[in-house]
Amino acid sequence: MKTITIAGGSGFLGQILEDYFTKKGDHVYILTRTVQRKNDIYWNAKDLEDWTTILEQTDVLINLTGKSVDCRYNEDNKQQILNSRIDSTHALGLAINLCEDPPEVWFNSSTATIYRHSTDLQMTKKMGEIGDDFSMNIAKSWEKAFYSITNPKTRKIALRTSIVMGKHGGATEPLKNLVKFGLGGKQASGNQKISWIHELDFARAIDFLIVNDALDGNFNLAVPTPTNNKTLMTSFRKVMNIPFGISHPEWLIKLGAKLIGTEPELVMKSRNVIPERLLENEFKFIHSDIEIALDNLIN
Repeated sequence: MKTITIAGGSGFLGQILEDYFTKKGDHVYILTRTVQRKNDIYWNAKDLEDWTTILEQTDVLINLTGKSVDCRYNEDNKQQILNSRIDSTHALGLAINLCEDPPEVWFNSSTATIYRHSTDLQMTKKMGEIGDDFSMNIAKSWEKAFYSITNPKTRKIALRTSIVMGKHGGATEPLKNLVKFGLGGKQASGNQKISWIHELDFARAIDFLIVNDALDGNFNLAVPTPTNNKTLMTSFRKVMNIPFGISHPEWLIKLGAKLIGTEPELVMKSRNVIPERLLENEFKFIHSDIEIALDNLIN
């Protein structure tokens, strides 16, 4: 049995991990601004306060903290997106070094969005091309903050996570709603690659990296073969028994994103990310077919 502390663990990904590790018999603490349960511990994701003492009992630290990117990229939101990631990472790194018995391993969120838009080149750790726009620069700054703090007694892994498909929350819910109302056609060209991972494999991959204590550095969390937007939406319609779906041209996506307060790149960017290091170390995916995965999650 391990003690696992999840910073920013009250959201979608944190709840997936809490459920997975609790069922395994591990003890899970959640660092959160909103304390509601016995295993919740207050932190403001910035200052070294009472929460730091829990790290003395922690075997595995997982940091998922960061303002959602599902918003308009105005200057205020951009600053909050950056600060929430950098501040929490710095605070955890410093707190680890204050411990007499620090966590054995520290996982810090990153994102598969660190790679450039690509429909052809597969983005691996060896061959991936890091891009240069707001989202990619956020990811680079996040990883730089993570690795800039030396934690000599703690193994460190950055999780370049793709779109996590889950039963409750994440990308699945809004796409289900589009399909339900007859709007589940392709978005833009439909050719943009979609790198994704089933919620169970997301948790299993982290578990795998905990157990394999020789592994560190950056890991892509995504299925071995990305799908594309057209196939993704076709799979949703098939699984939900919806025979048709209106497609969305690029101009409509841009207009819709502005109306609902988000950014079109969340739909239009082609993420062609391959989990090269997981495969090299013989991690086995349970769900790698998008239609079967969606059927498992929805039905």
